[in-house]
Amino acid sequence: MKQELVHVSLVVDDYDKAIKFYTEKLSFRLLEDTKLSETKRWVRVAPPGSVGCSILLAKASSEEQLSRVGNQTGGRVFLFLHTDDFYRDYESLKQNNVVIVRGPSVETYGIVAVFSDLYGNLWDLIQPG
Repeated sequence: MKQELVHVSLVVDDYDKAIKFYTEKLSFRLLEDTKLSETKRWVRVAPPGSVGCSILLAKASSEEQLSRVGNQTGGRVFLFLHTDDFYRDYESLKQNNVVIVRGPSVETYGIVAVFSDLYGNLWDLIQPG
């Protein structure tokens, strides 16, 4: 048996604003932006060099969904971004004015910092050790 996680859906309030943040501030690649209807698009982004799972930017289509933008996990870290060069990517986040929630620390699993995306979702930037 083989299974693979291919997309993680991230609820956003605006496709273009989200694309701009992920591609310009985090240097993610825009993998796909396909119009499905007048209000819905299939938008996928992924970190540079990533060959696995991508993020599906899903525009909120109801008040309930809109209420979840930025808080899909109740304030816990939502996504974990591994890097091969922690300090390069950490400095890039700072230069791009990405909000750093907790600065670098050395843990048993590697070097880690917590940052937030444009909506307030928390991410770990990790260089495994």
